[in-house]
Amino acid sequence: MFRVRQQIGCTDEVMDSCKERNFSKENAIRVALLDTGISPHPDLAGRVDAFYDFLRGERNVYDDSGHGTHVAGCIGGSGKVSGGMYKGICPWCRMIVGKVLDRNGDGNMDDMYRGVEWVLENKDKYHIRVLNISIGIGHIENEEKMQDLLEIVDEAWKSGIVVVCAAGNMGPDPMTLSPLGSSKRVITVGCHDGGFYSGKSSLCESYSGRGPSPYAVKKPDVVAPGTDIISCNAACRPSFRGYRNAYLKKSGTSMATPIVSGAAALLLQKYPEFSNEQVKRKINYSATDMHEPWTKQGWGMINVGRLIRI
Repeated sequence: MFRVRQQIGCTDEVMDSCKERNFSKENAIRVALLDTGISPHPDLAGRVDAFYDFLRGERNVYDDSGHGTHVAGCIGGSGKVSGGMYKGICPWCRMIVGKVLDRNGDGNMDDMYRGVEWVLENKDKYHIRVLNISIGIGHIENEEKMQDLLEIVDEAWKSGIVVVCAAGNMGPDPMTLSPLGSSKRVITVGCHDGGFYSGKSSLCESYSGRGPSPYAVKKPDVVAPGTDIISCNAACRPSFRGYRNAYLKKSGTSMATPIVSGAAALLLQKYPEFSNEQVKRKINYSATDMHEPWTKQGWGMINVGRLIRI
């Protein structure tokens, strides 16, 4: 995440500028995640306001996959174990987590639907401002259930929540966006590493889902780094020297998406009166043009430094 923050202009000064003088955990921005869960990682400890397991009904936080913990670290890991090196984009935000995917990262549309429904039902209770969905959906067998899921995701947006969805990893052919990322309303995030890995093969941007979508010609909305992102590891354990296996690398649009969710949380921390529509416009208009086709980059690379200044 250190490389990512440098690349997108998310400096300590920019982050600190988003906090009010009377900042406290009560007015910290709340971000909801629907994923594989979240582990009690020291970089995330004490900031999970609610956890609901849609698969097994467990009450205590857990992540038997590691995907959700990594995503959470990208959004708002404190970087405690790394001395701040691998902190996320909004390292003080608070989290509401729904476990809708199993240990293999697989799930079904019923659990996803219930997850979004749960977020909507608890929006006011937990003051949820952002919803991160780092989930790619491939082949659709039940079109009716998919349509129901798209409609409730749109309802989440209409309720005022900033909904951020992954473009999916089914590219590079046209119209390969994950169905949730095809929605006209949500912020759809693809991958682009901005030339950081010059000459490296298998970059995330090479398989990031491409637009257009059936509902919006201009998709994805923006891109963010998504190759070899270092973030929180659910397998982190205490040791006599501190912690071991605290961080690991993952790649995909699942990693790019929480970077944008974290940016949205930062913006809302500075301007809590902003609507989700304003947040989307600010993110889009402040992006850095990568001079790629619109179907690959949208408005361009997320630029947090410019976003917070505008």
